Amino acid sequence: MTNALLDSFDAFPLILSLKVATLATVLALVAGVGLGWLFARKPFPGSSMAEAVFMLPLVLPPTVIGYAILLAAGRRSPLGRWIYEHFDYTIIFSWHGAVVASAIVALPLVLKSASAAFGGIDRTLEAAASTLGQSRWSVFVRVTLPLAWPGILAGTLLAFARAMGEFGASLMVAGSIPQRTQTLSMAIYDATQAGQDDLALLLVLITSAISIAILVACNRYLSLR
Repeated sequence: MTNALLDSFDAFPLILSLKVATLATVLALVAGVGLGWLFARKPFPGSSMAEAVFMLPLVLPPTVIGYAILLAAGRRSPLGRWIYEHFDYTIIFSWHGAVVASAIVALPLVLKSASAAFGGIDRTLEAAASTLGQSRWSVFVRVTLPLAWPGILAGTLLAFARAMGEFGASLMVAGSIPQRTQTLSMAIYDATQAGQDDLALLLVLITSAISIAILVACNRYLSLR
């Protein structure tokens, strides 16, 4: 029975989950580093409120995030309607929608790690680099970012694990369409609903193994710092 299950195993949800999580993590990394630096180094009136808004996906139900994406980018929204009319494209019921949803729920993990990392850097090191004639961008790339990178990387690994397990928001935005938008978490749900307990268990084991590997790598990396 086990051999038959493995022979009939469809790798599409696994491959799609890895692709979605990778792209979502890249988006979360870029946005999280930028926002983390802004909130840590350039506070402004209302910056605490703004940071709290970006941290909301960490505490809000995923369905709320999914609904917000539908309001912002659905075909009935001004932005979604404009994109559909001019480019004949929509993220709704597309795996791109799963990327957007996963990036949004993973963003707080990178943002908070990056903000803490930038805030903990000794500013005298940056000042010393500036006195040597380095531009602000050069100081950021050569001094600030390398010093903050350990904390940022830890947050990025956690963000990837979070994106791998994203379900609620992605289901609302992308749906669970076999061979199109069905990720591992959605495949587990569909298998359970269909009474395919053996398949659901196999998918759970695969998802758990990947998540554990990421968390172990994160813990090992932090212990070696």
